[in-house]
Amino acid sequence: MASRRLALSAALRGQRACAAPAARMPRAATFGIASAGAGALRTATRTKLAARPARGAGAVGVGVRWESNETPDDRKTWSFEEIQALTRTPNPAPSPHDKLAEQRQQQSQPQPPSRPPRKHPLLIDVREPSELAETGRIPSSINVPVASAPDAFHVAADEFEARYGVPRPDPAADELVFYCKAGVRSRAAATLARQAGFRRVGEYPGSWLDWVRRGGEVKR
Repeated sequence: MASRRLALSAALRGQRACAAPAARMPRAATFGIASAGAGALRTATRTKLAARPARGAGAVGVGVRWESNETPDDRKTWSFEEIQALTRTPNPAPSPHDKLAEQRQQQSQPQPPSRPPRKHPLLIDVREPSELAETGRIPSSINVPVASAPDAFHVAADEFEARYGVPRPDPAADELVFYCKAGVRSRAAATLARQAGFRRVGEYPGSWLDWVRRGGEVKR
């Protein structure tokens, strides 16, 4: 009887040994593996961040603000009084008769002389034609819309005159003064003109809103 009990007890101990779970790994070894895994994760993260392009890189034209890099001293600004004085002594636009006479003179001369510079700065309204139709414009100004025609100062002389009805200004001699509604588009137009090679470029920062507020004459 005693021998049977001993045999049964030994059998039960053997079953427990077979069913026992895998031995646990020492705590130090577990910590070492976890640390190694965390280090690998940090290394992979740093590698991914290093490979990621900087914000804005390779995304040309996305979120780009159109600004001039010129300092304020590089731009000539015009006041209301100066624009008002300019409108009272404008450079008269050529009549159709004058244009025809000039064309005949150019045809008769193999190398016609260059056009003399304007006596006064050319005042340019860069708003859209629909805006001018609603509000009018400053007297003696011409309309060269910068938003719909940003290439205006890069085109040939004959195309410029066909578009806007006046001879193309001379980049080396003529002075340009830009205005718009509130001074934003006029600054952009001044930048475009400089990029096209025009040397004498100015702006009326107050533009149309300042002109009307201060009682300037309106031409329709």
